[in-house]
Amino acid sequence: MLPATFKLCAGISYRHMRNMRGLRKNAIVAIHHELDRLAGPGPSNWISQVRRRSSFLSSPIKEENGYSEEEMSYVKQGEDALQKAIGILSEQEGWTVETVAANGDKVLSKVLPGIGKVFRLEVLLDQHPDSLYGELVGNMEQMAEWNPNVKQVKILQKIGKDTLVTHEVSGDTPGNVVGPRDFVSVRCAKRRGSTCFLAGTSTQHPKMPEQRGVVRAENGPTCIVMKPSSEDPNKTKFTWLLNIDLKGWIPKTIINKVLSQTQVDFANHLRQRMANQVSVEMAHTC
Repeated sequence: MLPATFKLCAGISYRHMRNMRGLRKNAIVAIHHELDRLAGPGPSNWISQVRRRSSFLSSPIKEENGYSEEEMSYVKQGEDALQKAIGILSEQEGWTVETVAANGDKVLSKVLPGIGKVFRLEVLLDQHPDSLYGELVGNMEQMAEWNPNVKQVKILQKIGKDTLVTHEVSGDTPGNVVGPRDFVSVRCAKRRGSTCFLAGTSTQHPKMPEQRGVVRAENGPTCIVMKPSSEDPNKTKFTWLLNIDLKGWIPKTIINKVLSQTQVDFANHLRQRMANQVSVEMAHTC
């Protein structure tokens, strides 16, 4: 059912078909049914925590006269990435443990037809999802200040409140095992109930053609999911789905090691960033 749903959604991205109101309506209804199916019964499935009354498409996209054709394309790319990521994360079987850190941080992996190998980071963070969402979305361009694996993040275009087109440049890896890479991504940021989402996938943008001396890598679908911990609602169960094609002639064994370590490092850098901000806030109150 899931592939058929995406095909139906993709159909309305064509200009001559967007004017067919019945097709748009059918696409939205199909996604609602698919989200209900993915949620399924049982408290163990994380997606069941997403409130039924706040489906990802409950806030309708503006009509064509509100966005340009290019803007509509970016919005739909972001929505599609989010839905694909949800489908991947909702499948609990078939994951292989890549690494488990001493603090319990865990990276899993899975090979998917047509997508390749995806990585899944699962950690518990001491902050509330709202605080983490504010840092990762509201302060997105500041990520290079605290994450050495990122050299730069620049927002190229904002579309509405949920969609961003960004350019990211990766930082140096130890021993320069992986040379400089950059990405142009469309990102879909959502807050539904107490759960926050930040999904993305590679795209193209006229403001950022390929750069000389830098390999243009591809990613997606990717998605960060932040929801309150069942044990302590002030803490966050943080899940990050990562799928990247670094391009170039790099052995898969090296790529797998680099990507899983990148996720573990990201969690540690984010913890340190949030702890530092708390220290600064406490200093200001003194």
